[in-house]
Amino acid sequence: MTENPDAAGGTSGGGQRRELTARLAVPEMDCPSCAQKVDKSLQRVDGITDVTLQPTTGTANVTYDPDRTSEADVVKAIEGAGYEVVGGSDAEGDDEDNQAADGVDIAPPSEVWTSPRAKKTWLGAAFLTVGLLFEFFLAGQNIAIASVLEYPLHIADVLFLGAVAASGIPVVRSGYYSAKNRSLDIDLLMGTAIIAATGIGYFVEAATLAVLFSIAELLEDYAMDRARDSLRELMELSPDEATVLRDGEEVTVPAEEVEVGETVVVRPGDKIPLDGTVIEGESAVDQSPITGESVPVDKAAGDEVYAGSINEEGYLEFEATSAASESTLSQIIEMVQGAQAKKTESEQFVDQFAGYYTPLVVVLAILTAAIPPLVIADPVSVDLAGYGFTFAGDWQAWFIRGLTLLVIACPCAFVISTPVSVVSGITSAAKNGVLIKGGNHLEAMGEVDAIALDKTGTLTKGELAVTDVVALGGTNDETVLQHAAALEQRSEHPIAEAILERAEKDAGDDVPSIEKFESITGKGISADIDGETYYAGKPALFEELGFDLSHAHLRADGGAVAEVAHEQCEREDCADLEDGAISRFENEGKTVVLVGTDTELIGIIAIADEVRPAAERAVARLHELGVAHVVMLTGDNEGTARAIAEQVGVDEYRAELLPDEKVDAVEALQAEYGDVAMVGDGINDAPALATAEVGIAMGAAGTDTAIETADIALMGDDISKLPYLYGLSHTANGVIRQNIWSSLGVKALLALGVPLGLVSVAVAVIVGDMGMSLGVTGNAMRLSRIAPERMDSKTGQETGA
Repeated sequence: MTENPDAAGGTSGGGQRRELTARLAVPEMDCPSCAQKVDKSLQRVDGITDVTLQPTTGTANVTYDPDRTSEADVVKAIEGAGYEVVGGSDAEGDDEDNQAADGVDIAPPSEVWTSPRAKKTWLGAAFLTVGLLFEFFLAGQNIAIASVLEYPLHIADVLFLGAVAASGIPVVRSGYYSAKNRSLDIDLLMGTAIIAATGIGYFVEAATLAVLFSIAELLEDYAMDRARDSLRELMELSPDEATVLRDGEEVTVPAEEVEVGETVVVRPGDKIPLDGTVIEGESAVDQSPITGESVPVDKAAGDEVYAGSINEEGYLEFEATSAASESTLSQIIEMVQGAQAKKTESEQFVDQFAGYYTPLVVVLAILTAAIPPLVIADPVSVDLAGYGFTFAGDWQAWFIRGLTLLVIACPCAFVISTPVSVVSGITSAAKNGVLIKGGNHLEAMGEVDAIALDKTGTLTKGELAVTDVVALGGTNDETVLQHAAALEQRSEHPIAEAILERAEKDAGDDVPSIEKFESITGKGISADIDGETYYAGKPALFEELGFDLSHAHLRADGGAVAEVAHEQCEREDCADLEDGAISRFENEGKTVVLVGTDTELIGIIAIADEVRPAAERAVARLHELGVAHVVMLTGDNEGTARAIAEQVGVDEYRAELLPDEKVDAVEALQAEYGDVAMVGDGINDAPALATAEVGIAMGAAGTDTAIETADIALMGDDISKLPYLYGLSHTANGVIRQNIWSSLGVKALLALGVPLGLVSVAVAVIVGDMGMSLGVTGNAMRLSRIAPERMDSKTGQETGA
């Protein structure tokens, strides 16, 4: 139980009203109609202010005023709806003491096949089997052994009644609670059918219905428990305990007791219990549970680690940066659990349809049982599609047909068809590093007609890097980098960082010392190296120094540039720009830095925000999956935008856009193409993300703002997850449609066959109820087998792993 300190309302003394929230597990509440029954029961309890019921997780979160009611009353109301409460705080205890009790996030695993309900079902099945044996195969031994109201009871009848008592009483009990809560659901329909069949002496039908329906319920419980397993696996990623350093000693404590700022120790093979920043040690960490990355990531001092990831090799110490309840993994779990609360359009349609379907079929069942015996005096023969059918006024036969329609009236299969698909899809995505914050977003993503991609941080890495080094004259690449690094080492510009990083990698630590450093605002820098002044900066800086960069060959002569034709060039160290390196780099959208003195150019360095290796493949894959229009939106200049767009293969690009102009661009795409998904960084692109039908944040691991802003978050900086997301969503929509229409189609066919005598009670239960419920659940579970393409982080090519 948790206390809600921000509850609205006040006491007579003017203070805030205290509210408590009971978080309870209700494993048997596994369908929308079950939740509806529980909700109606809770509505009758005075003092309950908010109720959140989640059938797919089997949990109930109930907020109440402790001055007006108690958790014991909440539990009693749920049990009054016919469902057992498991876990939560002690319902009989004092509320003050229960505030610290642990709540539940998902119902515990069920022992479906050995539960009390299962044992009663197996006993009923045994009675039914032996009864059928006496009824049809040992008729001579099926003697009368008792009578009720002068009606003889044979051995088979007694066995059938035993089956009804063993397997049917739990059904009738549930039906009673449904009637009590005025809920027209499957339990009420089946309970009524069992009682009616037993009351008129149709013991075979009553026993068959009781046993088969009980088996169907067990199978549905098993299927739902399997569906919950995927969420349980997600919740079990984070360890319950952490090893922390306190007073110089290692102490193992519950993870939720670790405070922000404490040092946590993780050894090889251990799971990382909280989010934090490494302060000592180096290791490879498998963070696929959070970001979906298939390859372990090297971690060293200063790097972030996430709760739920696995330390594979070395020893690590990290400083906890968030409490266990606020870790990235906790946020993922919380949002996956809450995702089911946002109903998709399909769910809304099904709920509305079920509200009309069930009462209509119940009325048809009553009319089927009552009208034909009254209006058919003599047998009537009818030829339908070449098949002859005879209808007689036998009231018992029509009663059975009405009973069968009553079974078919249950909307369970198509009511659960959408929620189970949504949960399967969302949990599968979460385990692959994609956080979908609602079933409505899952459905919307599968219907988008165009995808808009921000450039920086989405198609590109968002970090500048040296892409090309061109040595001029008699120098080499290493010399160019060493001189450039010497000049840039006092600069804090991102371009300087890129040059220093490349120099450290390719030129080592042999960087010349400098004197008389000077920053030339907006153009570059200069400094003395070995007594000579060197410059690094834009081409415009060197044009001011007297270089004619437009000519094919350049020769410096005391600071004056002399133009010389190629065939007349006498210097071997001539600054040869004949291949148009500067213009070529600029056309490719790269930033050009020249390095040299006032008399000689020694090299050219090209710098760019590198395109993600997987970007081109991701865009191509989106086209393959059926996305007709992929558009790049960027604030960069036309040349850079054009170069990146051509490289990654988008259909069009729009450059030099301010944040509000990106909103206009999204609206224009919506008007031109239809539904649009926008992919951005989740912060700067927030207005555009909010405008699109689906907003997707890149690289949201550990970024609270990104997780909160977008409808969907790609937890790692992996653009290759975008095609996976679209493919999963598109497939999920197909699965939902298959489930809904196949359920309705089978129900319709069975309903048409009932008046013709082609469908028995057993067929209605096995095919119409049990079969379709298992079918839609199994169909939904295949979404969990969809996995993203594995791509090499360096080449962007599919690895096949």
